[in-house]
Formats: sequence, C-alpha cells, structure tokens
Amino acid sequence: MKKNLGKLDRIFRFVLGVWWLSPWAPQYSASWASLLILIVGWIALVESFIGWCWLHTLLGINNKE
Repeated sequence: MKKNLGKLDRIFRFVLGVWWLSPWAPQYSASWASLLILIVGWIALVESFIGWCWLHTLLGINNKE
C-alpha cells in the first residue's frame, strides 16, 4: 500500500474525522444519516494516520508531495 495523501490532505481528514466523531457532529433525525457520518468520520481518521485513500487509488490521484 503506497501512500497517496499529502500533508495538508491528511491534516484535513484528521480534523474532519475528529469533528465528526465528537459530540459536535451533525445529528439528523434519520438514524441512517447519523450512522453514515459516524462511518465516514472513522474512515477519514484512519486514512489520516495511514496516508492512503482507496478512492484516490481508484481515480489515479496522488497528492503525496
């Protein structure tokens, strides 16, 4: 697994992940929407630590500096 996320992208994903996993995350009356935000928050947080995104690989994007 080759890293494809740059420093700024990783910082953005970390902040987004922490925010969406915190008590200040958006809450919706539809439980599926809140669950989706929780899942995306975890994915963003994990990707910020490992530096690799499957979607970037799929689309051929490489933001690594």
